Amino acid sequence: MPRDALTLAIITEVFPDPPAWELLPGVLTEAGALGADLAVLPEIPLNPWSPASKAPLDEDAEAVDGPRQMALASAASLSGVAVLGGAIIRDPDTGVRHNTALLYDGSGSCLARYKKVHLPSEEGFWETSHYEPGHEPPTVVSGLPMKIGFQVCSDVNRTTGFQLLGAMGAEVVLVPRCTPPQTYERWKLVLRANAVTSGCFVVSSTRPAPTPNGLIGGPSIAISPTSEVLLETSDRLSVVTLSKSVLEEARADYPGYLETYPELYARAWKAVEAKD
Repeated sequence: MPRDALTLAIITEVFPDPPAWELLPGVLTEAGALGADLAVLPEIPLNPWSPASKAPLDEDAEAVDGPRQMALASAASLSGVAVLGGAIIRDPDTGVRHNTALLYDGSGSCLARYKKVHLPSEEGFWETSHYEPGHEPPTVVSGLPMKIGFQVCSDVNRTTGFQLLGAMGAEVVLVPRCTPPQTYERWKLVLRANAVTSGCFVVSSTRPAPTPNGLIGGPSIAISPTSEVLLETSDRLSVVTLSKSVLEEARADYPGYLETYPELYARAWKAVEAKD
């Protein structure tokens, strides 16, 4: 695998039940045949869109290393393609549920888990009824040709996570989504701004529309740290290659070279916290 680029497959498709999980190795193998090192799936891709209603179902969630997680690990191992997926995972000590992004390498080993922090609560997106916010900051993952960070859907509208990831050395931020097509242009605007201000490539795969003119749908997207849209697609499988040279140029140019001043902003956030 070349070290100066990362080829990503953006999969705008979900696998919402056990029979569909069996199709995932074939889709990842197809991605690998197109040169993909890593496949990016939408938000909680092995579930139906559970937050469409306020009523949580027990079967929508699972323990650590539950069946959805094992399906993702197996698909990665069988295809040799790393995959970013997700599941609703119960905390083993408290039983609290979290919407968790999961990265598996091409051997099926779990490299990282990230719990979604910012949860909407509105028609079609009753997420606060289904899981709790995560309480851990994002981290940067090595082991692929570029360093990877994660945000999940509504996290992108609170941009601190992107700023942290860029400052911590992330080169690509992956964003699984489930969003309304009617608001896609706003999501696109925020994702492009986050790419520029974090100095990272941003790649976001969204859940496809289950029915025409519904609450879910719109394009998946890949954006360079210069704000250029590299790929914008509703196809079930698309491939894009991200170049480290583009990243290096963006970080050497304005605004990439600006200092971040973490101590200054940490003091300000502490003051905000003290007022709560």
